[in-house]
Amino acid sequence: MGYRVVVAGATGNVGREMLNILAEREFPVDEIAALASRRSLGSEVSFGDRTLRTRDIEGFDFTGWDMALFAIGSGPTKEYAPRAAGAGCVVIDNSSLYRYDPAVPLVVPEVNAEAITLCRNRNIIANPNCSTAQMVVALKPLHDRARIRRVVVATYQSVSGAGKEAMDELWTQTKGIFVPGQEVAPRKFTKQIAFNVIPHIDVFMEDGTTKEEWKMVAETKKILDPAIRVTATCVRVPVFVGHSEAVNVEFEEFLDEDEAREILREAPGVLVVDKREPGGYVTPVECVGEYATYVSRIRQDPTVENGLNLWVVSDNLRKGAALNAVQIAETLGNRVLRKG
Repeated sequence: MGYRVVVAGATGNVGREMLNILAEREFPVDEIAALASRRSLGSEVSFGDRTLRTRDIEGFDFTGWDMALFAIGSGPTKEYAPRAAGAGCVVIDNSSLYRYDPAVPLVVPEVNAEAITLCRNRNIIANPNCSTAQMVVALKPLHDRARIRRVVVATYQSVSGAGKEAMDELWTQTKGIFVPGQEVAPRKFTKQIAFNVIPHIDVFMEDGTTKEEWKMVAETKKILDPAIRVTATCVRVPVFVGHSEAVNVEFEEFLDEDEAREILREAPGVLVVDKREPGGYVTPVECVGEYATYVSRIRQDPTVENGLNLWVVSDNLRKGAALNAVQIAETLGNRVLRKG
């Protein structure tokens, strides 16, 4: 017996990926509804070998539906998530709206699947920020072995994390550089993104960090361990899809790089590609369309006691958003709803 599943925001990048991954992983669906705003009403989206026509989220009745995967942003989520949850439909939300609510579980299934049972508090489960999700997948098995004390991370985040307009801006700016008179001024970003990097994602906070950097700190603590100290520098780079991270980890006890490599090879959701030769590592281009969180460049950090360095890469539209949401849905079905 399958589930009645809603995908809200089905015409966006993440919503389309949610539908693709539900079909790829053969999620047990009895009925599926693709919802969109009125401006996209009637648009067609693919679900496996089926074509779905989008329905209006504004008038949709969530009664009798088992779960809803939301990819519609914090504003619309604030309006529609309580309506769905109140009708008994469990919301898996990709926005930041509920991530820091203590009554709402923030879940990465490879890391804290047990937290999903708390969803009955509000009938809402939060999906973490894309950059946090891939990092905690890599950190969890190492934390279980040697207890992480501190994390210093620099991210290299693709433009798809900022939506379709950001991807379009990178494309048109890149073309414009090579065609005199067709240069494109920044609109989505604060500075030129083509052939450039921008150390600014989301808004600035009073202490000089950006909201994206704050998210990584707060979410890592909530998902993995509140005792871990985290500092982040988040950077937008001219890559279409795929986030990368240089992660420096300080442990409470010594962890040899060879043991760390073997632990990660056995860890769920992780794929180690770590050869000390040219090309013996994974880059964003190679992770696009893949499920795994890739870890490379595993090595001892001689400048601190009990330190390791890692290079972590993942498809942000998948593990950073749509895949994690579908994995939450799978865990929800196995641990809470349990049909069939």
